[in-house]
Amino acid sequence: MTGTTQDDYTDRYARRVRGMTTSEIRALFSVASRPEVVSLAGGSPYIAALPLDAVGEMLNNLGAVHGATALQYGTGQGNVELRERICEVMALSGITNASPDDVVVTVGGQQALDLIARLFLDPGDVVLAEGPTYVGALGVLQAAQAQVRHVAMDADGLIPEALEEAIADAARTGRPAKFLYTIPTFQNPAGVTLSEERRERILDICEQAGLLVIEDDPYGMLSFEGDAPRPLRARRRDGVFYLSTFSKTFAPGLRIGWILAPHAVREKLVMMSEANVLCPNPFGQAAVTQYLTTMPWRQQIKVYREIYRERRDALLDALDDLMPDGSTWTRPDGGLFVWVTLPDGLDSKAMMPRAIAARVAYVPGTGFYADGTGHANMRLNFSFSAPERLREGVRRLSGVMEQELAMRAIFGGAAALQPHRRRGPAAADVPGPDLA
Repeated sequence: MTGTTQDDYTDRYARRVRGMTTSEIRALFSVASRPEVVSLAGGSPYIAALPLDAVGEMLNNLGAVHGATALQYGTGQGNVELRERICEVMALSGITNASPDDVVVTVGGQQALDLIARLFLDPGDVVLAEGPTYVGALGVLQAAQAQVRHVAMDADGLIPEALEEAIADAARTGRPAKFLYTIPTFQNPAGVTLSEERRERILDICEQAGLLVIEDDPYGMLSFEGDAPRPLRARRRDGVFYLSTFSKTFAPGLRIGWILAPHAVREKLVMMSEANVLCPNPFGQAAVTQYLTTMPWRQQIKVYREIYRERRDALLDALDDLMPDGSTWTRPDGGLFVWVTLPDGLDSKAMMPRAIAARVAYVPGTGFYADGTGHANMRLNFSFSAPERLREGVRRLSGVMEQELAMRAIFGGAAALQPHRRRGPAAADVPGPDLA
């Protein structure tokens, strides 16, 4: 095939990949990782908070003592001892009726999403998801050739009436929705949490409509204001798939997540995982098992909570003090993210090159919508950078926004830039359209 270029392969791609596009976040990594750039973009946990010397010793002992099994092939469902430990972890969140037999270990939360999509979705099937939603889920659903229809949120999470309307709309088109994908606790990217009252109502709506629920819960243990609400899976057993990961509470590099599935479909998930990866990383599983068995992991989660609370407060204080008039943002009670709505007329995607030139990075809101909307929004991360670095990032970002507003005032016929600052609203004051 002499002279063939990469473009020459376009017509040979499978239909399911022809529409795939690069993630907004992955495209930022090359610039956001530069030391001179203050990155508010990624969702990386602060791994330096781990007792790395102790973790290193644990991994060394694991290889020396258990290497013969930890470095060998494993089972498609995952190590039984790890599945037992996972049930103990879920019990802390309120899921006390889980059996290790119904846990399927996965290669991070991302493979969990992929297995669910492979299990249930045919090309053209409809999936309901919060608007905005996790960019990695959109990639999985796009690869499955699903139609993603967003359901509006407000400061209390998914709006039940909007969910009812979305279910009815899908049914009217002759393609009833296959499932609801939701991140009800400290949502990524919006940072909001589904209220206690709405949790029961959402479950009732889905049960009545025969709609499966895929509950993604990577952040539930990272609560800053007391315990998070009990997961949906703790309230209903049938029809709810619970997905989580150790990426945010231990180490993302080990790539260990899991699905708690209804028993009737567990075997299908295992078969699909075996076809996909043969078995999840045995050494990573052994490392997580050893960590949960021998180290003070509950105390480590408290350490993460304290660090992230301090950093969230630093970011919110900087937004309060520095952002231009007309900006609003969410005030999360946990997790890793704040969702910002820009002043009228600003476009987060169009503004991105100027932000990078000013040495600050964020994720434009367009990456979190299947239809490319979200130009008026951006996601900011507070978990990775130190408080003073977060403030500097907001200072640079607000400077870029002020320049954009000034340009609009001069060339776009917009109102003149207001010199005073406006404090962001409390979470309960965030109107629905900011998140819809």
